[in-house]
Amino acid sequence: MSDEENIVLERYYTIPLWRARLASGKRRAPKVINVIKDFIKKHMKSEEIMIEPALNETIWSKGIEKPPQRIMVRATKNEEGIVMVYLTKGE
Repeated sequence: MSDEENIVLERYYTIPLWRARLASGKRRAPKVINVIKDFIKKHMKSEEIMIEPALNETIWSKGIEKPPQRIMVRATKNEEGIVMVYLTKGE
């Protein structure tokens, strides 16, 4: 049984990351991860959130002080309520 068969809900979001700019320079990329998790918790109604490694690499690609200002993601929720967050193909 593949992952595609277990998907209950799939949505695409553009997440604004301006709140990470309020953090000091050395805390911005970790703050972006928290902003993404909070956004997905609110919109997908789940507590268990896993971020794909490619999305994590995109956030950290310019270093800790200069994360992206917004990011497009695909969130999928399976039968157990676990949400996986993927980077969309366009980025």
